[in-house]
Amino acid sequence: MSNIKISFNNQHGQALSGILEMPAGAVKSYALFAHCFTCSKDNLAAARIARSLAALGIAVLRFDFTGLGNSEGEFSSTNFSSNLQDLLAAANYLEQQYAAPALLIGHSFGGAAVLAAAQDLPGVKAIVTIGAPATAAHVKHLFGNAYHELRDKQSVQVELGGRSFSIQRQFVEDLKKYNSIAHIKSLKKALLIFHSPSDDVVSIDEASRIYTAAKHPKSFVSLDRADHLLSNPEDSRYVAEVLSVWANRYLGVDQAADETGDSGVMVVEQGSVVVLERDKKFTREILTPYHRLLSDEPIALGGTNLGMNPYELLLAALGSCTSMTLRMYANHKQLDLQSIQVKLHHNRIHAEDCANCDKQAAVTDRITRVIQLTGKLSDQQRTRLLEIANQCPVHKTLKNRIQVETTLTD
Repeated sequence: MSNIKISFNNQHGQALSGILEMPAGAVKSYALFAHCFTCSKDNLAAARIARSLAALGIAVLRFDFTGLGNSEGEFSSTNFSSNLQDLLAAANYLEQQYAAPALLIGHSFGGAAVLAAAQDLPGVKAIVTIGAPATAAHVKHLFGNAYHELRDKQSVQVELGGRSFSIQRQFVEDLKKYNSIAHIKSLKKALLIFHSPSDDVVSIDEASRIYTAAKHPKSFVSLDRADHLLSNPEDSRYVAEVLSVWANRYLGVDQAADETGDSGVMVVEQGSVVVLERDKKFTREILTPYHRLLSDEPIALGGTNLGMNPYELLLAALGSCTSMTLRMYANHKQLDLQSIQVKLHHNRIHAEDCANCDKQAAVTDRITRVIQLTGKLSDQQRTRLLEIANQCPVHKTLKNRIQVETTLTD
């Protein structure tokens, strides 16, 4: 797995800071995580859940809302409406740079945010809330007496999670617009609700309100003995594991559904290779009838470095074929060949530097191949093995005049 530090702008041009947790293998889908009120993307529960989901193949973007963590802006100037705009900006960044998020996850206040934002994100197929209130207005109870002081003052200081925050009257006024559950009734997306019966910050009654308002498909999972912040790592891991299994049912395979078998996995015919786009950068999933791997570009070239680049794959094909051919010959001749190492390098050279290349070409490709053979081999055997290396099938293919026929299909 790897995490990529990213930055994108909110509606006011302020830079918001985020981390994209990427799977080590193929990306099944992309998710957007909204953290709890006054928390940051580095909140332990958010980080643990994101990493656990990445290990299960779901890439997760978690970010700091305006004025929190490493994001620009003043928290006191934000409200629930601006939080929703931040969420939409994050979703737009994912769609532009990788792929639109198919899954929204919200913890606590972030759960209320994803429920409200989902109606503006048609690509979202599933929503998950964790210890979330049904409406944003629920958060006002955290302000205690300060909430009543705002009737006469423009701003007050409140203590939240051991830290002091300035809350302006406009924040509370904005919350009044989000005291309805009508948007939950019209979600039309799969919904999974996690909540602890012992949550002393957001009552489990809020989970009941969400569940009752939502239409099917909807599910509820009780996080017995868990606290509101999921402080126990086992609780956040449990959420991630259940979430991933549940999400697979609703996210499915987003590529070429008509070419998939009963298992939901793309069927590749014998002798073919299929390359699927896994983001809007350079990550590609390569499928054969029995195997799959990733191809990508380095981060320095705009990729995410999740797999070998195309030329590395080309060298790998030649190197592995060379090694296999040598081993097959050595075993057949019962040679004392203990090990084989093939090292390859590709570069392009000017035509005038190559005596044997086509005079018409400005440049030509050169692959250098160094083979290390270990064992009790005579000079004659080593010479013969070099001849055999040059007869490997991939070597012959590369030396032939190759015709590539390309057609377009809908």
